[in-house]
Amino acid sequence: MNLLVLDENNPTQPFPSLQKALQDPNGLLAVGGCLSSERLLNAYRHGVFPWFNENDPILWWSPDPRLVLFPDKLNISKKLAKTIRQNKFDVTVNQAFDLVIEKCAQLRADGQGTWISDDIKLAYSNLHQQGFAYSFEAWQNDELVGGLYGVALGKIFFGESMFHSVTDASKVAFVHCVDYLKQYDFKLIDCQVYSSHLVSFGAVEIPRAEFSMWLAEHCAKN
Repeated sequence: MNLLVLDENNPTQPFPSLQKALQDPNGLLAVGGCLSSERLLNAYRHGVFPWFNENDPILWWSPDPRLVLFPDKLNISKKLAKTIRQNKFDVTVNQAFDLVIEKCAQLRADGQGTWISDDIKLAYSNLHQQGFAYSFEAWQNDELVGGLYGVALGKIFFGESMFHSVTDASKVAFVHCVDYLKQYDFKLIDCQVYSSHLVSFGAVEIPRAEFSMWLAEHCAKN
């Protein structure tokens, strides 16, 4: 199957029907285009996200099934609940977005590269400045030791990446993120693809068609 090559000069160009996404690799839908805010927001509203290695063309994905977390279904282990009660971390919102994404982009311990290129950093920093991208930070002794970032549209939060340099720091930031979203009546957190780590928090896989219905109802253009 031939993938649609998006026009980098036309950020409003529609994505193909999600039905046309490949099964192998799961969810690959289109290639090329740009990382403008207009293109990214259009992608998220239609259940599509970018993921590609540095120096490769932009790849757009919509996997089936989709891993999601319903905020009211958050599961917190006894061990993590104890850590939260001990107040080991100070948690903030949108206080260090660029630093969080920079930390998420650092090379992994196994020496493998990162998909968070300079272009990605700039694109999501722009979304943050426009009020669409959020960061949640965990601090210890005034040092950023954990956090995550994602995109908020309507009542859906699209999680992108997280990091930690101290045990449980990103977990505490994630719990704070979910609590924050619940305060604003968010309906769904997109976790993209299966992760045992996120499943331990209560995330579940749902069919892509069902995910699209959630977007249609709660992710109207804003």
